[in-house]
Amino acid sequence: MSPRSGIGFDVHRFGTGRRLVLGGVEIPHPRGLAGHSDADVVIHAVCDALLGAAALGDIGLHFPNDDPEWQDADSMALLERVVEMVGESGWRVENVDATVVAEAPRIAPHVPEMCRKISRAIGVERDRVSVKATTAEEMGFVGREEGIAALATACLVARPSGTAEPSGSYG
Repeated sequence: MSPRSGIGFDVHRFGTGRRLVLGGVEIPHPRGLAGHSDADVVIHAVCDALLGAAALGDIGLHFPNDDPEWQDADSMALLERVVEMVGESGWRVENVDATVVAEAPRIAPHVPEMCRKISRAIGVERDRVSVKATTAEEMGFVGREEGIAALATACLVARPSGTAEPSGSYG
C-alpha cells in the first residue's frame, strides 16, 4: 500500500475561566480556549489529520461535542484513541507536522515539550514530529487575539501484518 497523507484544521475562540492547553502542554496565559473538551487546537488538528489519512472521518464523528462523555476531555487521550483506531485499520504513523497560528502567547518556548508529548502519544520517535508557530500579522480573528488556530498534516504507512500496535514509549 502507498503512504497516505491527511490534513487537519481546528480553531477555538478564547474563553474566560479556562486554562490554555496547546499540543498537550498547559501554557500560562490569562485566557484559555473555549470548547467542549480542553479545546487543544493543536491536538484536534493532529487527530483530524490522522483520521483523514486513514479515511476514518473526523474528530467530531468519533468524539461529538454534544456527548457529555467528552465534556472537558483531555485531548491527549483523544489522540491516543485516534492512534489506536488508525492502527486497527492497518496503518501506523510515519510523521506529523503542525502549525499553531496565534498572536499571543508566545508558542516557541513550548514547542519542544509539545513535540515530546505528541511523539509519545502517537508512538513515534521525537524527530518525526514537528510543531511550528506563526502569527496572523494582526489580521482577522487570530490577529485580533480572539482565538487560536492550528493546522496539521500526517503521513501514514501500512503496518506490516502481525505487528503490534504502537506502544507510545518514544519521547
